[in-house]
Amino acid sequence: MRTHVAIIGAGPAGLLLGQLLYQAGIDNTLIEHRSADYVLGRIRAGVLEQTTVELLERAGAAGRLHKQGLLHQGFELLFAGQRHRIDLHGLTGGKGVVVYGQSELTRDLMAARAAAGLPTIYEAAQVQPLDFDSSRPRVRYQQDGQMREIACDFIAGCDGFHGVCRASVPAASMRCFEKVYPFGWLGLLADTPPVGEELVYAHTERGFALCSQRSTTRSRYYLQVPLSDKAEAWSDAAFWQELRLRLDPETRERLVTGPALEKSIAPLRSFVTEPMRFGRLFLAGDAAHIVPPTGAKGLNLAASDVGFLAQALAQHYAEGSQQGLDGYSARSLARTWKAQRFSWWLTSLLHSAPDASLFDARMQRAELEAIVHSRAAARVLAENYVGLPLQ
Repeated sequence: MRTHVAIIGAGPAGLLLGQLLYQAGIDNTLIEHRSADYVLGRIRAGVLEQTTVELLERAGAAGRLHKQGLLHQGFELLFAGQRHRIDLHGLTGGKGVVVYGQSELTRDLMAARAAAGLPTIYEAAQVQPLDFDSSRPRVRYQQDGQMREIACDFIAGCDGFHGVCRASVPAASMRCFEKVYPFGWLGLLADTPPVGEELVYAHTERGFALCSQRSTTRSRYYLQVPLSDKAEAWSDAAFWQELRLRLDPETRERLVTGPALEKSIAPLRSFVTEPMRFGRLFLAGDAAHIVPPTGAKGLNLAASDVGFLAQALAQHYAEGSQQGLDGYSARSLARTWKAQRFSWWLTSLLHSAPDASLFDARMQRAELEAIVHSRAAARVLAENYVGLPLQ
């Protein structure tokens, strides 16, 4: 088999890249080691920046999003027992975010790919990107007990933090930066109406909490917990009780509880690998960087990566130019580090670190007060939250 671009990983990043390349007339094949059902079953966040929505529009996969996505023009910041609204729309000149579940976004991209008749290879075992430091890269994989190969011009590594693409690069060829946070997020998904029309970020002495949503009838809640905790040790009743303790009285009164559809604990880390290009192998999304979920930047960073890469590949095939490909890593990393800074700052601001001193706690409180009492400080938060312009 031969294709222009072999995309390893059929999650949102790989699927979006495939659609953008298709729109540009560039052949591509997706290779995924999991099943389609497994990919769809992943529970992830769904706060989309406008730039991500625009990329989905270009990919021809935004129809259902525009009908069902929830436009949010602000969010609530809760601390010291009081909620304060951050007016995203007013602070950023009319911008906001769209809440739309990642599983739904993935479903839309899968449907668009199927409608176009584009090849996707699921349940591929022993996937290996090969010879990407040469002019003839290829991808080897096993299916139905047989080893197969795809010859290609380029390989896009969209296979996540634990994927094979970054692991296939010699360690001496990259530099990795990492911070592991001393707490995790216990998440619960429930078919219950959200506590309000907008998200609530809570900073409390008991730890961070987030009241999020997937639709007007499905809610997603998070609690900061020690890394030593296990999701199965938390009953539904214990989760709801702890969440109540981290909310203000009015929000607590509006909270509707119900059985958990899914419950899990996610560790928090910041991670970046430099560069993001190795010969004819390009890393994108979680394969190249991880951000803590506090700032809702993971999916949006992946989208901007593949947007840059699709643009560079289109330029290459249309004009024979290497300029976009040569600049891909620097361009993506510049945006990545801005998102890392924001995600690290917001995580540090809202969570209670186990080793925090009384001075640290007072500094958190002082910064939160500055945000709600200074329009300039609130604007910095809002501009980063809705997403910085693509550059």
